[in-house]
Amino acid sequence: MIRLDGRATDQLRPVKITRNYLKYPDGSCLIEMGDTKVICSAFVEDKVPPFLKGSGQGWVTAEYGMLPGSCETRARRDSAVGRINGRGQEIQRLVGRAIRSVADLNGFGERTVWLDCDVLQADGGTRTASVTGAFVAFVDACAQMKKNNICKKLPFSDIISAISVGVVMGEELLDLNYQEDSNAQVDMNVVMTDTGRIVEVQSTGEGAPFTRKRFDALVDMAHKGIVELSAVVKTTLADVL
Repeated sequence: MIRLDGRATDQLRPVKITRNYLKYPDGSCLIEMGDTKVICSAFVEDKVPPFLKGSGQGWVTAEYGMLPGSCETRARRDSAVGRINGRGQEIQRLVGRAIRSVADLNGFGERTVWLDCDVLQADGGTRTASVTGAFVAFVDACAQMKKNNICKKLPFSDIISAISVGVVMGEELLDLNYQEDSNAQVDMNVVMTDTGRIVEVQSTGEGAPFTRKRFDALVDMAHKGIVELSAVVKTTLADVL
């Protein structure tokens, strides 16, 4: 199969992460994966949800949204319809779960780290780019907490990132753009640590079931992408890590 952008089946799109993209958050970045661009920011708030009060434990949560100009047709703001759309709610929960999986929630006291992911431009893989970008913003927020003597060490255990894989026209592909994703027979999003430990796998057979053998092959392909993406994350965060 010849991909429209000329990539090999197991090749990532060009990845660029720009740290400290915003002035005011405790951590922020612009992550670009091909034509997908997401701004991720992290704010540390000195309180926790009611169920954690008095526990000494912190919390990490996320919000996700698409700007009106991020798609070919205007994306409506959640505030205009008075509710969070189901897809956005699913993605922000994924981001929160992913970062909490490696966060030391006892390491920064009763504080909440808010992770905001705003899609500037969508061309497939916005949720996986959001996870990776949110992690970078989270690490910078952790470094800021350490600098402010809130914690003695960086409160996370592993480096994580996320990538999409899928099957298009019978071919297994890494890092799908929108056109590939919208025509996929199998769609999968994988969150992993840099050492290959799985955080979450979201996988769907679009219209027909698929085999365990294909599932394993897609996870292996995702792992290859995660290793390469983790290398970018490590280079980007080298002064902190």
